[in-house]
Amino acid sequence: MGILSFIFALILQILPLPEQVAAFRPDWVVAVLIYWCMALPHRFSIGTAFICGLLLDLLLGSTLGVRALALSLIAYVTVVNYVRMRNLSLWQQAVVVGVLVVICKSAVFWIEYVLKGVEFPTGYFYPALTTMVIWPWIYLLLRKIRCYFKLE
Repeated sequence: MGILSFIFALILQILPLPEQVAAFRPDWVVAVLIYWCMALPHRFSIGTAFICGLLLDLLLGSTLGVRALALSLIAYVTVVNYVRMRNLSLWQQAVVVGVLVVICKSAVFWIEYVLKGVEFPTGYFYPALTTMVIWPWIYLLLRKIRCYFKLE
């Protein structure tokens, strides 16, 4: 069931949105990855993140491996600190998720900057805010799915 949530997150990540709201698209893959790394760190970790990052690079048409490296970094930080993150309240987890999205987006930007010399776009970190806002719903939905299917 976890794999299906990653597929759904990848679909949401590439779904076309109107230009006015496209900059605010939540980072669905990062949020789902953080949840599964926090809930089941023995099943979902750096390998899962690397594969999701490669798929995301392919789907977005970006330099292969950039997002794989960034998502692997996020998965590592989450797996190492999963006990601490589980003990935080939902709003505190949302703040941590926002910080992790900023770290992920910063890593992607710096790698792209070194490789291609890209410019820093306005509103580049807006997805961190929207991911923070939707984190409680993602957490509760995925937790309900995990409990329903008795994933351990």
